[in-house]
Amino acid sequence: MSRKISQQPPFLLVNVVPYALLALLVAILMITEDWAGGSLLIDLGLCGLAAAWMLGMFTLRPGWWDRPRIMGVFVAGLLVITTVLVARHPAFGLFTPAAYIYSFTVLRWPWRLLGVAATAVLAGTAQASDVPKTDALGLTMHLTIVAFNIAMMCGCAWVLRLAEQEEERREQTLDELSRTNRLLEASLAENAGLHAQLLAQAREAGVLDERQRMAREIHDTLAQGLTGIIAQLQAAEQMHEVPAPWRRPFDAVKNLARESLAEARRSVDALRPEPLQTARLSDALAGVADRWSKLHGLPVQVTTTGTARPMMPEAEFALLRTAQEALANVAKHAGASRVGVTLSYLEQEVALDVRDDGKGFDLTSLEAGGFGLTIMRQRVEGLSGSLRVESEPGTGTGISACVPCLLTGSGA
Repeated sequence: MSRKISQQPPFLLVNVVPYALLALLVAILMITEDWAGGSLLIDLGLCGLAAAWMLGMFTLRPGWWDRPRIMGVFVAGLLVITTVLVARHPAFGLFTPAAYIYSFTVLRWPWRLLGVAATAVLAGTAQASDVPKTDALGLTMHLTIVAFNIAMMCGCAWVLRLAEQEEERREQTLDELSRTNRLLEASLAENAGLHAQLLAQAREAGVLDERQRMAREIHDTLAQGLTGIIAQLQAAEQMHEVPAPWRRPFDAVKNLARESLAEARRSVDALRPEPLQTARLSDALAGVADRWSKLHGLPVQVTTTGTARPMMPEAEFALLRTAQEALANVAKHAGASRVGVTLSYLEQEVALDVRDDGKGFDLTSLEAGGFGLTIMRQRVEGLSGSLRVESEPGTGTGISACVPCLLTGSGA
């Protein structure tokens, strides 16, 4: 079955040509036929019926042109009237182009082929009207003319159908290309925003990496060296009595080494991420939650469970940023009345949970966006951790980030 006609038939072809052919035939009848016997009146009546049928079923009903069943009835009725006309007078074969026009333009495939074949039979019959059918030769010529009309017109219908299918494929391809272009444009716009955020995250990560590298360098070189110097001085002091003339410079060297070690440790602490510079992770989370609560007028309950332990700066930073991003999402999307932040020191991992009683969302929508969630997941999974999101529409949202204890340790 062909698809729905996307364009209306040419106006002149379907609304002028059939009436012009009918008017020509009426003029021929008026000239050639005699009024005697009433035959002319019957033919004129049939011509009027054909005109009324085309006018009432097609010309005045453009809304019916795309309705296959009504158009099928219209063409079938027109073929019946044409059959009667051709049977009464072969000259009415000149009216068969009207049936061809309507069959080609308003019938759907494969009914179009049936309409064209029936019209070809009428046209061939009119053309062979003068061929005697009393002998085998005449009958053969008559059938040959009819068969030629059928083959030629059905062949044209088939060729036009192939062209129509090619046009449909072309339009479908153009539609697919247009849809692909729209998706590509949306993807490019999304990628542009993603690229900008990735650059910002890369700069942030680069700064963090450099701070951590400097902290490690100070810790592993200066701090360790100063610790060794102090240990050696204390060992020398225990092994031998320091001579009186050496006491003052000896004590000065030892005090200077202690002061330098303290300064090195302060430098290492100063390189920790803000707001972890002056607080442990639990205190930093409480500070972040307090500032967020004051900003948005929504209370946040912060809870710490388990025995606190030193953590690698990368793990503390990842959990702190996860809490900040989760709270930012609550402010932007959740519409919550309660928010809870829980830091849990477990046996084999450290877990951070941020939960709200907001409107929640469908988890399948995570594939369509959520760059902040992607960054959270990358940070945590980069530490061999895991990030889980639990939410349903109307039930709130929970975000849980876990970092293995293998990535934690004590500082020197």
